[in-house]
Amino acid sequence: MTAIQARAPALSDLYRPIAAALESSDRIFREELASDQPFLRDLCDHVARFHGKRLRPALLLLVADACGGLRSEHEVLAAVVEMVHIATLVHDDVLDEADVRRKAPTVNRLCGNEQAVLVGDYLISHSFHLCASLQSQSASRIIAATSNTVCEGEMMQVANRDNLDLTERQYYDIIGRKTASLTAACCLLGAEFAVRDEALVERMREFGWSLGIAFQITDDLLDITGDEDEAGKSLGRDVHKGKLTLPLMHFLQTAPREQRSAAIELLRGDRADRHLRIAAMLSESASIDYAREAAESNIRRAVEILQALPASASRESLTTMAEFVLARRQ
Repeated sequence: MTAIQARAPALSDLYRPIAAALESSDRIFREELASDQPFLRDLCDHVARFHGKRLRPALLLLVADACGGLRSEHEVLAAVVEMVHIATLVHDDVLDEADVRRKAPTVNRLCGNEQAVLVGDYLISHSFHLCASLQSQSASRIIAATSNTVCEGEMMQVANRDNLDLTERQYYDIIGRKTASLTAACCLLGAEFAVRDEALVERMREFGWSLGIAFQITDDLLDITGDEDEAGKSLGRDVHKGKLTLPLMHFLQTAPREQRSAAIELLRGDRADRHLRIAAMLSESASIDYAREAAESNIRRAVEILQALPASASRESLTTMAEFVLARRQ
């Protein structure tokens, strides 16, 4: 049994403390992307399907409410972080040559890589335009620095494709930059615009960082163990793209020589079913549990950090959301 009993709550219940602010943020998102070009409107409508659970804007708003109270700036910032997040998804799908996202065709599948890259750029440019509407430029600097860090992480991952000697330190550096930096920024922005307490703001950034690390490890596990119909997106892309993730790294480091050699042969080959064969090998090893424990450890740290906040419905929602990361199947 795992130390944390993850449960899958109804998001509408978790988001109840910030429901009005989240709805307002969605409206700001739509209005910012409005265009007089019909093809752009259609593309933006399609991309809006990638909203999914709206975890990042919800994190920002819940942290804000738990730290001191929601302000109008938070609604704008929630729209900003969602634009940045969706832009990274669109660009990721190009890099991974993915066909499905949220049970719908990816932009690259629908319109080709050129259009997909431009749509991602369009979302990023609008996120900065929206940030510039705020009186304080602190958010713009945080979003700019975070966008830079995310790009660094993505480039590091591409540079390390097929690197079978990738270390755990390098892996954590990559996922910290490409995933955890954005969830950390969401929590930092929520706190910074709600309370004048630098120590608490830093703790919320740390909460977001631990949550983001756990989210990415779980996502990497899902790419191996998940069901594509249930996940609603292309799976098995990590193996096909030569990306070493935590469970596979652990397997290569701990498996008996013959199994390790067989795995390396599959990774260096071009069999269409190699990700299924790798998944079967990992399922019979301790490597899946090893990665799950790493995700759980980060969730335990995240939940512990939340104890610095006063008791509230929003803190309770944040705690449950953190535990929910471990149970996600999409």
